Amino acid sequence: MTLTNGDGEAGTTAAARVADVLLLFLDGPPSIGVTTIARELGLSKAVVHRILVSLVSRGVLMVDSETRRYRLGPAAAAVGARALRELDARQIALPVLSRLRDQTGETTTLSLLADRARVYVEQVASPREIRMLVELGRRFPLHAGGSSKAILAFLRTEDQERVLSAPLDQLTDRTITDVGQLREELTNIRRAGVATSLGERQAGAGSVAAPLLGVDGYAMGAISVCGPAERFGGDRSERYRSLVHEAAEAISRKLGWGGRLLP
Repeated sequence: MTLTNGDGEAGTTAAARVADVLLLFLDGPPSIGVTTIARELGLSKAVVHRILVSLVSRGVLMVDSETRRYRLGPAAAAVGARALRELDARQIALPVLSRLRDQTGETTTLSLLADRARVYVEQVASPREIRMLVELGRRFPLHAGGSSKAILAFLRTEDQERVLSAPLDQLTDRTITDVGQLREELTNIRRAGVATSLGERQAGAGSVAAPLLGVDGYAMGAISVCGPAERFGGDRSERYRSLVHEAAEAISRKLGWGGRLLP
């Protein structure tokens, strides 16, 4: 595919379209057809088809010859794996997550901010037979769940408002979708430095999370302890809050932040 012309504008447009096509595979179903892509992006089927053919030829996408639906290919997986390896936050957080898993016996996770969403980039699995595992690389909204709320509470005001002004999807019957109630929840999280969730993003799941703060003092991600909701009550929850808070502070300091989560 040719991406340049005399002034480069056509090349910029074409590159943006390629990027938009690839980004559809982050949130949507694992395989997508030409018609769906064209409708989602407001492009003609001919333009979408040319982009898809080019991506398939490079191994970024694969196509099912029977259904004519496209999915991410081995080249995309290789790029994603390289990106994960290069993430400083992931490298710094991993030993802390391992220690936190050993202290709690529950799965520990690392999420990073991705525009108006977050993405799990690492987890250390619980050794227990009944445990919670997360899907790495999948985007989740910022209004539901412990890690999401921990990030949202520590964003810049303008970034937080962009999330709160958009529709808040009801993921479970415990998801907070009332903006006033959610604002109150975020205020409490900022005061405590930790967020909790019982079935807000996934029914039956519990979590305790704290934000990871960058050098500017705003959230760049979050860590969490997560597992079956029945194991996240009472004294155990309070202990997890203390441990997660301490772990998040340790990682944030290694990322260049010099303050404290608590006032």
